[in-house]
Amino acid sequence: MADSLLLEIGTEELPASFVVPALEELQRALEEKLAASHLTHGAVRPLGTPRRLAILVEAVVRRSPDLRRQVLGPPVKASFAPDGSATRAAEKFAQGHGRKVADVLRVQTPKGEYLAVDVEEQGKSAEELLPGLLSQVVHGLTFRKSMRWGDVEQSFARPVQWLVAMYGTSVLPFVFADVRSGRETRGHRFLAPAPIALPHASDHAAALERSHVVADVSVRRERLHRAVREAAARAGGVLREDEALLDEVTQLVELPCPVVGSFEERHLELPAEVLVQEMRSHQRYFSVVDGSGKLLPRFVAVSNTPVRDEALSRRGYEKVLGARLTDGRFFFDQDRKTPLAARVPELARVVWQGQLGSYGEKVERLRALAGWLGREAGLERLLPTVDRAALLAKADLVTGMVGEFPELQGVMGREYALDSGEAPEVALAIAEHYLPRGPADALPTGDAGALVGLADRLDTLAGLFALRKQPTASTDPFGLRRACLGVIRLVLGRGLRLHLGRALDEALRLLLPKLPKADLAAARAELLEFFRGRLRALWTDSARPDVVEAVLSAGFDDLRGAEARVQALGALVKTPGFLPLAEAVKRAVNIVEKQGSDIQGDGVKEALLELPAERALHAEALAAEGRVSAALAAEDVRGALDAAASLRGPVAAFFETVRVMADDKAVRENRVRLLRRVARVFACLADFGRIQVDAGGEP
Repeated sequence: MADSLLLEIGTEELPASFVVPALEELQRALEEKLAASHLTHGAVRPLGTPRRLAILVEAVVRRSPDLRRQVLGPPVKASFAPDGSATRAAEKFAQGHGRKVADVLRVQTPKGEYLAVDVEEQGKSAEELLPGLLSQVVHGLTFRKSMRWGDVEQSFARPVQWLVAMYGTSVLPFVFADVRSGRETRGHRFLAPAPIALPHASDHAAALERSHVVADVSVRRERLHRAVREAAARAGGVLREDEALLDEVTQLVELPCPVVGSFEERHLELPAEVLVQEMRSHQRYFSVVDGSGKLLPRFVAVSNTPVRDEALSRRGYEKVLGARLTDGRFFFDQDRKTPLAARVPELARVVWQGQLGSYGEKVERLRALAGWLGREAGLERLLPTVDRAALLAKADLVTGMVGEFPELQGVMGREYALDSGEAPEVALAIAEHYLPRGPADALPTGDAGALVGLADRLDTLAGLFALRKQPTASTDPFGLRRACLGVIRLVLGRGLRLHLGRALDEALRLLLPKLPKADLAAARAELLEFFRGRLRALWTDSARPDVVEAVLSAGFDDLRGAEARVQALGALVKTPGFLPLAEAVKRAVNIVEKQGSDIQGDGVKEALLELPAERALHAEALAAEGRVSAALAAEDVRGALDAAASLRGPVAAFFETVRVMADDKAVRENRVRLLRRVARVFACLADFGRIQVDAGGEP
């Protein structure tokens, strides 16, 4: 027998960004508690709106099963004296379980022989277990920001107004803050404000639907999406798709009700990004475009309540947006009266970071570092564009438009650069040096913007690590993880040649005038480890963790080369011949590490190679070393790995017929040097000792 379980936490309106993470945490915690209580169940359905966090669990069993488990006691050697009598530890263990020492079992474990007893635990009813379980779940919820209200000790994202906790038809009693659980939920705040008594837990969704609340997040999102698309069509255009805005508005309403509005066509003279950002960021309006993607003077707003007089509602939305766009037009017109280049001196009065100086000083470092990066990447032809873009990259920060709409930095720099007569490629680089802003964002379309963006991020990373302001496990106020991933994505996505260590050295060198006493060597080491962690996280999404670790351990200064090695080694480990190769390389490396510490030099003396197998391995190692070097120089990583893998047979033959630890010291040391040379062939590609081989023999 089984029944439905319902938990609902009713609150004042939650911030839109809180709902989905809270539902995910609520579901995870509830499932873990049910599993720990041995209460099996069916599907788990999270339900959430701005006013509620709810979970409906189907088919929760009415009783946990009877269990039989074995409890370990002290080790046998600590349980009996030399004369065979029981020690105090054994007696206490037996008495604690109502047994005599003679009745206690002895069991063998990986740690040795222990005393043990078999314990039978009777199951408990769900109604007995669930109240405490639900109380723990609710009290354990965490939020980015919490608040307290009244004189209660507990905190929550917003004040809790009601609690529903039901198993089938029964209420599960518990208290959170000053609210006691019951069976009454609430519908729409305005359309159905009266409490709704639920006869059964499974009646929840239907009762809310009748009370004008769409509680299922995915259903509400789909209804909202369909409604705004239809509204955009009624406005004579097509919805400008915006997934992030759709997600946000979904968590702002319980009943999506779109309203079509318009604004004056003269505002279309503003850059499209200004109009879109104003509508989405400040008003949460959806933009409407024509068939070619050109912005129309229309928008779709979303209300939480159907309105009787749509014209009146529309005028309200239009009035608010009209005022904002008029302000934007004023800033745009005023900003264009001053050429963008003339604003650069103003950056000297804008602090970037207290110890690292002003944006004016940062811009000078950007120019130097971006130029250095361009020369390193062999892009000398772009240096005039790069230098001009770096000079102007931050100038829009002191404009009125960016002061009002910070999210438009870069975009307005491009517009004002073009208006000031700057070259189109300079204007494009100004806008694109901020890309990518996030993991799903597009990359710059040109290398000039990528080089300025690299310089910006490297300067930020170097400066803040030198100041010991690196991220912690829970905080990253300067967005350094995002900056690090931005560097990686720019280098790999644009195919730039960058030696990471040298780039960090140059960024830190340019900071010396500001940080003469900083431990730049320590900052460099920590930065490289920081990059290593980001690369590990990035690449393990598509490659085996041990393969990624093997490649990173061999070095990642050349990011493009390291990525290629991850891909090539990931393919190689799947081939049938990789296992004996990995084992042979590991064996060679182990011998070198254990026996080679006191053996100087890498030169192998051919006169001391006594056996055919070692002479053959020496010749093959020399040839493989040359082929590996040539393949890497040609950026043929798979070819380099194949060249190294050609040593599989000679190494196997060597270990089958040659005794490394020969009695003759000179011969012994010569054989260790030979294995050192073999290991060196692989060392520049990957640390094969990191490759995991399971008991079944497959890597």
